[in-house]
Amino acid sequence: MREFRIALVNANTTQAMTDRMVRMAQALAPAGVTIEGHTAPEGAPYISTPEAAARAGEIVAGMAERFAAGDTPDAVMISCFGDPGLFEAREILSVPVLGMADASCHVAAQLGQRFAIVTGGRAWGPMLETFVERIGLASRFAGVRTLELTGDMIAADPEGAENVVLEEVRQAHAAGADVVILGGAGLVGFAEKLAPRAPVTLLDSLACVVSQACALTQFGLAPRRG
Repeated sequence: MREFRIALVNANTTQAMTDRMVRMAQALAPAGVTIEGHTAPEGAPYISTPEAAARAGEIVAGMAERFAAGDTPDAVMISCFGDPGLFEAREILSVPVLGMADASCHVAAQLGQRFAIVTGGRAWGPMLETFVERIGLASRFAGVRTLELTGDMIAADPEGAENVVLEEVRQAHAAGADVVILGGAGLVGFAEKLAPRAPVTLLDSLACVVSQACALTQFGLAPRRG
């Protein structure tokens, strides 16, 4: 059986976040797949503004250029919900490049009629609305529900955030969503915990991107350039 290397790119500068995401992604990956963590060398510790997201996109593109010039992995996953640098990295690399938001939105569209996103940080609302429109799924989108808590705050006290997240899920359902994405590193693991109490299908954004990256590599699928 062939073995695969998938790079997990953290667009934030927080190494602890990278380590946590790698551990979780590795637990989700099948045998024969190794998840390698790469942390942004500069930028914001946690991306929470449009300016920080734009800068992170530039940094991710630079990381993609280094992958292309060196030991290129079999696939790349951007582990920042909102996927900064996704489209730029796809232009640079000849391997699959996936993002947590992009992967989750497409899975959601396969599972239901309309989907919504629940995520931490108020500033992400307009950015994610624009992102969903860019990937062509606006007609299936029931909107973004953002929490006052940012993703790093949620990760620091997940139990304290559970009821807040669940209420936003219920509000998304009331607005017409039959699938809700729990987006971002801070909400990884919440879908499984909240599923018994949720009125809709819940998606974990990390599980979505890992499953898609593994499927594409194992089927030998990659973009063609030129």
